[in-house]
This record gives sequence, C-alpha cells and structure tokens, in this order.
Amino acid sequence: MKRLTLHNPFGAPVYHENIVSSTMDVSRALAAEGSPHGTVAAADFQEAGRGRAGRSWDMNRGENLPFTILLRYSRAGEIPKALTLKTGLAVSLALEDFLPSLAGKVLVKWPNDIMIPASPQFDDSAAPGAGPAAVFRKAAGILAEARGGTVFVGVGINVSQRRFPGLPRDKATSLALAAGVAIAPESRFTLLEKILRRLYEELEAPPRRAEGPEGPEAEDARPESWHGRLEARLYKKGERVTFSEGAADSGRDIAGTLDGIGPGGELLLRLEGETEARPFVTGELRVYRNSRGQRHVG
Repeated sequence: MKRLTLHNPFGAPVYHENIVSSTMDVSRALAAEGSPHGTVAAADFQEAGRGRAGRSWDMNRGENLPFTILLRYSRAGEIPKALTLKTGLAVSLALEDFLPSLAGKVLVKWPNDIMIPASPQFDDSAAPGAGPAAVFRKAAGILAEARGGTVFVGVGINVSQRRFPGLPRDKATSLALAAGVAIAPESRFTLLEKILRRLYEELEAPPRRAEGPEGPEAEDARPESWHGRLEARLYKKGERVTFSEGAADSGRDIAGTLDGIGPGGELLLRLEGETEARPFVTGELRVYRNSRGQRHVG
C-alpha cells in the first residue's frame, strides 16, 4: 500500500492499493493501527465490495473509485447527524466540480445513492425539481458504519465503466456514460481530492462569524444549510413514490408523495389520503425494474 501525494484537507494520509478485499476492511485495519481522523483508503479493485444491506458491488479494475474515509469522534453522540446524506451532498457537489457538464443535474437518492442522467442527451428539463423528463441512474453509493465514535464512510463511484452485467438495465451508469466523454484512469484521484474538499466543507469547515444585535453570532459558511441544499437536489422530491419501509426487502410497501427530509435526515412521506408527512428513518425507495419489468428497491 502506497501513500498518495494528494491534498487532504482533513490533514491525514491518503493510501492506495491495487487490489483489496474492500476499502472498508483496509480502513478498519488502519484504525486499529491508530491512523488519524480523515485517513483515506482507496483502491483500483475490490474483491468483496458491498453496499447497503450487504449487496455486492461488482466493478472493473481501474475504472471506478472505491474509497473509505476514517472519521474519529470522542463518542458516538458527537457523530454528525445525517452523516450519510451529508456525504452524499458532498459527493454530488464534487461530481459537478469534476464534470461541469453535469452541473445542477446530480441528485441524491435517500438514503445513500447518487443519481445522474443516464446519457449525454439530457437537457435543461433534467434539472432538480423540473419534472421527470430525464432518466436518472445510479452512479455512486455510500455506506457508513460506526463502532462507538469511530465511523467508516465507504464511497463507490462508477467513473469510466461502460457495462454493468448482472444489474437491471435501468439501474447503473457512470460518469463517462452520462457526460459522453472518456475519463483517464488517473483522473480518479483528481475526483477524490474534490470529494475530500467538499466533505471537509460539509463536516468541519468553521462557520463564519456575523455581527448581530447582541454581538458576534455563528453563521453557516455556506449560503444555505446542508438541509436546504440537499433538498434542492433530492431525487423524486414532490413525486409519488413507493417506499419499502424498515429493513431491506421487508416487503412492507407504502405509497405516497416524497415531501422532503427532516432535520435529522429522516425521509418525509405524505401518505395517500393524509395531509401531514410522516418521518421514516429506515427503508428504501422502489425505483428500479428487473428484467421482467417489476420494480425493486435499491
């Protein structure tokens, strides 16, 4: 494993290995060795990469960007609320930094996926909130696991891969497919730097100080709160959706309108026949189709 000469605003090392079981496994080993807050483990290929609910993530070697960042807090209560969603916000912003042609078109699917237009033939109607004209597919996923105050945030991004055998035809895409450009393998590390910068801004950038009527007051360093900026790019916001409540593949499906997210990152659904939205903290949207045209979660 080698240390990359990338800028990491967390002030911690960024490691890279060609082949690993998973970057989560490497990050756990680094944590056991005492590696500091913000340490990153990246790889060219994962032999046992996985996503939410233990689902596998198959990838082509050297074409994608899997990495895990180690975050350390003194106790579990100090872990930032909605950490997975804040990571999704950071990743979505970094993807737009990396590929300006995607600006305003990268969405966050609750609770942990990043969605982008399926092909370069998108238009302005694909912008968040503009309606269902564009077809969006998953380009990245996030998995956060905690042990006490130690959190391992795994991120996997489809960068250059163009075929996804074994997946429903409407589920996955890559940055290269969506933008209609070739992306050099070494560009993955430029993207990683952009993600780390955005993640640092979301989690640790110090707030501005504004002079209020009673003296200095803390003020968010960004023009809107993370909540407002995330809702502006929330996948399926304002649309009728089917939601699988609870554990993955629970079969407890409910239908309603996706109103937004709550202050702690919970999904807000307004069920059919009700006027007030209900909060849900676990579950998944049913948005993909299998080869028989049946919808499933993911």
